[in-house]
Amino acid sequence: MPKMKTNRSAAKRFSVTGTGKVKRFRGGKGHINIKKTAKQMRRLVSPAFIEGKAATRIKTYI
Repeated sequence: MPKMKTNRSAAKRFSVTGTGKVKRFRGGKGHINIKKTAKQMRRLVSPAFIEGKAATRIKTYI
């Protein structure tokens, strides 16, 4: 049985932390930012974590 290939699109969007959590970055920072508050922009900068079955599925891609 050959090795599974890495899904490159998933590898560029997600990363696995040392404790095994799947980290993702938030969208919505690209443009139309003038109407967003500073609080919204701060929240968009911080990464989010994926949990549950979605995280298990993503780990098979990476």
